[in-house]
Amino acid sequence: MNDEDRRSILKCVHCGTCRAYCPVFNEYGWESTNARGRMLIAQQIDDDSDIDDSFRFSLDTCTTCGICEQMCPSGATPPDIVEKARAAVVRKAGASKAQEKLKKDTVEWGNPLRESRQRLHWLEPVQNEELPDKCEYVYFAGCMTAYRYPEVARKTFDILKKFGVGVLQDEVCCGSPLLRTGSDASELIEHNMEQIKKSGAKTIITGCAGCYTTLKKDYPDEFDVLHVSEFLEQKLDELDIRKLDISVSYHDPCHIGRAHGIYEAPRNVIRRICNLEEMGTHHENARCCGGGGGVRRSFSDLSQSLASKRLDEIPEKAELLVTSCPLCRSNLEMAAEDCEIIDLIELLEKAMC
Repeated sequence: MNDEDRRSILKCVHCGTCRAYCPVFNEYGWESTNARGRMLIAQQIDDDSDIDDSFRFSLDTCTTCGICEQMCPSGATPPDIVEKARAAVVRKAGASKAQEKLKKDTVEWGNPLRESRQRLHWLEPVQNEELPDKCEYVYFAGCMTAYRYPEVARKTFDILKKFGVGVLQDEVCCGSPLLRTGSDASELIEHNMEQIKKSGAKTIITGCAGCYTTLKKDYPDEFDVLHVSEFLEQKLDELDIRKLDISVSYHDPCHIGRAHGIYEAPRNVIRRICNLEEMGTHHENARCCGGGGGVRRSFSDLSQSLASKRLDEIPEKAELLVTSCPLCRSNLEMAAEDCEIIDLIELLEKAMC
């Protein structure tokens, strides 16, 4: 770790504020599963202590949701430290079997889902033929949207193409699943950077919170990144939208909410369409869906428990739950029994004349 990381570890004064907010600590109750416990473990790893399974469990059960950082009175940054500590564990003691498989699948298939379909399979053949070679804006669909919610990718692009937005011809995984679990993603990043340069794009638009964070934080600073809600907020007056007589609630994805402060753009789109009823916790206080940080893949029971608790916060007046992250949607859907969950784009499409 570098000096800045070590200063962040030392900023943790072990006050215990994180205990009141950490969703994983609320599940397990072990000191090693809250931020101050993980900061101590990160310090031990940096001091070259022997790494055992308890270290891995502590670090790998963190969803990196960031509520600990949001509430920390001393300014520590536990999510960044957890990611750095995970990378140090992989370097010093090797990756776990789950991490090895994740990296192998993602690099080999270009996505962590082992999907062999063409990345742009969601495009209509006519659309594919009409794609421009060069464009200022490109849409980055991401793995989950491209392969698990292809109708959302298609609907998103149907709207974006009206504003001259193109796509990358050979997009692969942004690298988020590897980076968040301590592995190297340079091969994926280099491939996507080559595609971005070929497209001539100056701005990347994505509807995935994980892709947004990765493109913004881990890629070279050679282009702007917008979440699709930010782009559409700017274009609302140019879209033919009718008001819907429904009430919905909105789930804040951690990786665009607390990580980047994107709260009002998706809400402004929703309010233009229908009535918004806030969840029990929202904005910077929103509970995590439980799917991030690699937790869903390695600790599915924990992930589903966190998702169930999040769903309990939907207000009675809400007829739909809207979110703007495919991983959040997928994780919440797996725990949902009688709640319909849709993407922000699908809500917008319902309102377009």
